[in-house]
Amino acid sequence: MIEDNNDGLSNLIKKEISSTDKIYKPDFSQKTGRELLAFYLQSKFKQVLAFDNKAPQPVFVEVRYDFIQKFSKRLITNPNKKIMIGITGESASGKSTICRSISDVISHFSMPVTILTTDNYFNDISELINKYGSFDALRDNGYDVDSPKSFQLDVLKEDLKNISEGKDIYSPEYLINGTGISIPKAKFVPSNKIIVVEGMASMYDEVKDIFDIKVYVETDINIRRDRFLKRAYTERNQALDEAKKHWEYILGAGEKYVKPARDEADIILNGDTNLGYFCQILEYIYTITNNFQV
Repeated sequence: MIEDNNDGLSNLIKKEISSTDKIYKPDFSQKTGRELLAFYLQSKFKQVLAFDNKAPQPVFVEVRYDFIQKFSKRLITNPNKKIMIGITGESASGKSTICRSISDVISHFSMPVTILTTDNYFNDISELINKYGSFDALRDNGYDVDSPKSFQLDVLKEDLKNISEGKDIYSPEYLINGTGISIPKAKFVPSNKIIVVEGMASMYDEVKDIFDIKVYVETDINIRRDRFLKRAYTERNQALDEAKKHWEYILGAGEKYVKPARDEADIILNGDTNLGYFCQILEYIYTITNNFQV
């Protein structure tokens, strides 16, 4: 059925492109032009939601009632500002995978996009790991890995401010090999028109207000567990027993630090969605927002 839904969406994209009933491209330098665009985007986005709502496995779990109006107003009042999108969700919910899909689709249409992960803003805990002998031993001795205090939130806040103002930055790089090492200013991050920031820290109180669009990714707990254990073994060199123990920590930390962001999200996405269908949703959104009569 998902394939059938993909075919239906492909037909809608083709119909949109070939349609002779298009509006002329608004003059975005004028407020009236931006208001026309905002009204147009609202109606088109509602079409996307209506189509997705009928899908066997919808992408959109929930959309905040005032989101479309609020975002449209932002486009009218501050059109030159970078579009800041924050994506959070509990561990192994699919945040990074969704970000890669967004990046792939946007890049395909030659639209500049930046992806920044907040996981690179973990504190350097290499000395603590050396003291206790391992990352797992440090956690077992009470180190709260996912607490806001475990992130360089002051650095993240400054970096987000700069990148939202059009300044390129160099973010830290946190090594996920169990050493706990964080390398300062290690990764070049360009400031593009669209900036997607993913990770649990993106919705912590210190930084969340910078985002124009707040996204929460929600996934079935059993799917998350399987993903987490596989990743712990293949990417983080954790033994299975330690990975299972860390999963129990993750569940508690997610409830405490991440889940509250769901109530503030503009959009809640299905983290187990069919990626082919998700990419087509993005392509459809791109088509209906860039397909004007010239």
